[in-house]
Formats: sequence, C-alpha cells, structure tokens
Amino acid sequence: MSQPSSVAPVDVRVAVGTGVVVLLGLAALAVATELAPDAGVVDPVPSTAGWILGAVTLLLQATALLWRRTAPRAVLLVTALGMLLCAAWGLGNAIGLAQPAVLIAAYTLGVERPLSRETVPTFVGAALLAGAGSATAGLDGGEDLAVAISLGLTQGVATVGLPLAIGVVVATRREIRQARASRADALEREHGALVQATVARERTAMARELHDIAAHHLSGIAVMTAAIRTQIDSDPEGAKAAVAQVRQQSTEVLRDLRSLVGLLRDDAGSADPDRVRPESIAGITALVQDLTTAGRDVGLTVLSGQSGDRPLGDGVGPLAQLAAYRMAQESLANAARHAPGARTEVVIDDRDPAAVEVRVRNDRPAAAPAPEGRDGFGILGMRERADLTGATLVVGPTPGGGWEVALRVPREQRLETTTREHA
Repeated sequence: MSQPSSVAPVDVRVAVGTGVVVLLGLAALAVATELAPDAGVVDPVPSTAGWILGAVTLLLQATALLWRRTAPRAVLLVTALGMLLCAAWGLGNAIGLAQPAVLIAAYTLGVERPLSRETVPTFVGAALLAGAGSATAGLDGGEDLAVAISLGLTQGVATVGLPLAIGVVVATRREIRQARASRADALEREHGALVQATVARERTAMARELHDIAAHHLSGIAVMTAAIRTQIDSDPEGAKAAVAQVRQQSTEVLRDLRSLVGLLRDDAGSADPDRVRPESIAGITALVQDLTTAGRDVGLTVLSGQSGDRPLGDGVGPLAQLAAYRMAQESLANAARHAPGARTEVVIDDRDPAAVEVRVRNDRPAAAPAPEGRDGFGILGMRERADLTGATLVVGPTPGGGWEVALRVPREQRLETTTREHA
C-alpha cells in the first residue's frame, strides 16, 4: 500500500490500523467457522470465494480511508458500499466487520464538512447503502422481509448517524474555540494599538514640553555662537567675553527648564490665578495636601538629607521631575479607583546624593479587591517617562495585599556656575 503525497501520517495510521483489525477479525471468524461449522459463529456460512471477496472488500475499505480528509464524501460512500458488497458475498452477520470504516468516514465528514446541501445527500446515501447491506445479510440469515428491512434501516441510520452527531459536536466546539481565539486576538491587537497610541501621545507631549521651555534660550545660544565665529580672529577678547556669556546662558537654560516646568498645571482654569502648583517633586506635597483637604486618607513622609536653601529634589532634571510628579499623580488616582477607602502613603526619599525615590503605597481595600497586576495605560505612561529620563520604575503588590509604585530618578551632575577670567 503506497502513501499518496497528499495523505497525512495520521491517515495512514488510521487506515493501516483499521485494515489490520478487520482482517484479523475476519480470519478469526473463518477459523472458528472451519473448526465448528455448526456453532453458528457466522450465519450463513460463507463459501471460500465469499471469504476471499470479503477480505478484499475490507482491505479496499481500509485503503479508502487514506483519502478521508481530501475526499470525505466519496470515501463515505465507498465504505458504505463495502457493507453492501460484503453482504452480497454472503458474509452474513460478519458484515459487522465492514462497519468500522463507515463509522470513521462518517465522523470525518461530520467534522471536516458539517451538514450542508452538499453533505446531506451523501449521509443519506451512505445510510441507505449500509442499511441495504444489513437488510441483505438479514434476509440471508432467514429473517422476514419486513423485519430485515426494519433492522437494515435502523442499522444504517445508527452506523452513519451516530458518528455524524459526534462529528457535528466536535466541529461546533472547534468553531467556538476558533471564534474565541479570534476575538482574543482582535482584542489583543486593539489593546496593542491603543497602547501604541498612548505611548505616541506621551512622547509627543514630552517633546512639546521640552521644546516650549528650551526653544528661546537655545535660539539665543545659537545666535551668540555665530557671532563668536566672526570674533575669534578680529576680536579675541570679545570672543572670550562672548564664550563666558554662552556658558552663563547655558546655566540659565537649565535653571529656567526647572522653573518653567511649573507652568504646566492641572488647575489651569482655577478661580485663584495666583495659586501655582509646579509639576515637580516639590509639587507632590501640594498634590497630597489637596487630596487630604478633599477627604482622602493620604499621608506624606519626606525624608530629606538636603541642607540650606536647596529645594526638594535638587539636582534632578526637569523632565525627571515631571515624570516623578506624574507618577505620584497617576498612582494616587489608581489607588482611589482600585482601592477605595484604603489608606495611601506617599514617601519622598531625598537622602541619597545620587538619586531621589518617590513611592506611593496603598493598603488592602476593605470593600473591594486589591488592584490587579496587569499594566494599564497609566503605568505604561509611567514606564515610558521613566525610560526617557533614565529613571527606574518598580510596580507590584505588597505582602499585605496592597499595591506600591516606586520611581527612582537620578540626579544630574551640577554645572559649575562660575567662569574663569581670561587675561
């Protein structure tokens, strides 16, 4: 038996297994009948030609199963015809050995191609062929015509209908799984698109913020450096003075970047125009104060190692200051949304000379479950800002069932504000 190129290995195993089983069964019946011809093992007892033709028919049935996926309708009709042929060869009640191939073919067609205008005639034709074979075997065994036809129809419907019903159930469940998988893929793609849009908006906003507060000073520096180029040869002393001015302007741009971050505020339309909340690490204290005034159970702990007049978070760049403020703001909003009524603690640790750490932790809520671990758009925005500013973000549940977000932002190396005088 050669394997066609379009036949899958599993089909070969099914065909070979079916052929071996039915041929061994037929051989066992032949031997039993030969040893005890009056025992009624096979009724009526087939002739030698009948045994041989029956074996060939069963072998052809098994061979047809090789194409049960590529031509399922034809295979079902061929295997059902095999039952009728086995009855015609006089196998009597031994035609039951021809049923396994029909069962497999009917199940395959039911799974691969559920009920339709094309397959319904095939199932009906196969049931009639199988029923005719059973009725013929019953007549050969001495049954009355009415009884033989009745048993034949019942046998044909059962032989084709039972595997068909199982195949339809399996096909339906497979379609449901595929529909669920497709829906999950679509939702995942939609979520990914929304995430990408959110990230793009965050990047655009941060770029706009940086551009607005730096464009003026950088334009002035560009003009001064162009003037220096013409003074290097004609007026060296003037060029040196201009270099000092460029350095002074560069120092001022860093200072102005920090101060201009405070122009961004959530309460831009507030009735009090003199009230300004800088979106910086120092501005987190005002953010917490507003929440406590509104009735939220929010605590603030500031661990400062700074001395003198240095502000909280001194040495941290403006974008990193904004990232820290946004992290605290988003974390407090998430705590109110996912842990209503739970106490929230904000900690600003400014003691490390190399970095500032801001932590927001909420307790386990009493009336609602703790926040889930899947990152939302807010946390994605935090991660994006942290990556762009060189900060480290850690998000996760606490041992007590709460939630904590911690951001560690590095300090920048301070530029010297003094310039050397050149003789």
